[in-house]
Amino acid sequence: MKRMTFLALIATFSGTTLAAPDTYVIDNSHTLPRFSYSHFGYSNQESRFDKTSGKIVLDRQAKTGAVEVSVDTTSVDTGSTLFNEHIQGEDFLDTAKYPTMTFSSSKLKFEGEKLVAVEGTLTLKGVSKPVELTVTSFHCMPHPMLKKDACGANATTVVKRTDFNMGKYAPHVGDEVTITIPVEAVKE
Repeated sequence: MKRMTFLALIATFSGTTLAAPDTYVIDNSHTLPRFSYSHFGYSNQESRFDKTSGKIVLDRQAKTGAVEVSVDTTSVDTGSTLFNEHIQGEDFLDTAKYPTMTFSSSKLKFEGEKLVAVEGTLTLKGVSKPVELTVTSFHCMPHPMLKKDACGANATTVVKRTDFNMGKYAPHVGDEVTITIPVEAVKE
């Protein structure tokens, strides 16, 4: 009787200990971070970055994970070649010295089964600051075309560009920049 109880306990715990974090690779064609800001109060300008890479490690059972994202800042797309060059200049992204922006995190916040925020560090133009991304949607399921598990989310945060040595024309051109990240990632 004791042996059967012991075996039942082992079987119970082995099922829970076998669960491990899953690693997802960011899909560059569906992960295009955007940023918007007030342009002299006339309008909100929106631009995006076209090259993003990274990995997301997720243990949904333990509600833990990590995020490592790298954005090629030379891939900024404002809709104008001339303005792309202006944004890449020393006064703003300074892509000659800082061709990448990174976000790293090992703290995911859940409410029940729902991922609601990711706390981490944003490094931009050589400056690292803590930021919290608010997750407005989160969904994992088998990808219908790739036949692999995939996860997607939409996340947003607001930063001050003056905090990252990009304060030219502030406050006339808004200091607050909203960063929106639609992300899709496919399981390795």
